[in-house]
Amino acid sequence: MDTAEMERQLRAEGFRRTYVWQDSPHTHYPAHTHASLTAHIILDGEMTLTVRGESRTYRSGERCDVAAGTVHAARMGPQGCRYLIGEK
Repeated sequence: MDTAEMERQLRAEGFRRTYVWQDSPHTHYPAHTHASLTAHIILDGEMTLTVRGESRTYRSGERCDVAAGTVHAARMGPQGCRYLIGEK
């Protein structure tokens, strides 16, 4: 997986800030929002995102976008998660 190419793609889509983040196994982020659209591209591990009571697990190579103001929670998998974030 070419992280630099994924960063270029996010920037081409208008994401002004991109960075790689890593969470430990089973890290949990309780319900929260972001001020802008965020993109998350999973590089290693997995993340389960819960929006409006529905959960979906994203794994390596998958992308999930969260619209500005959307209440969501996230839990990382048993191996943790490393992901590329884009913020508009």
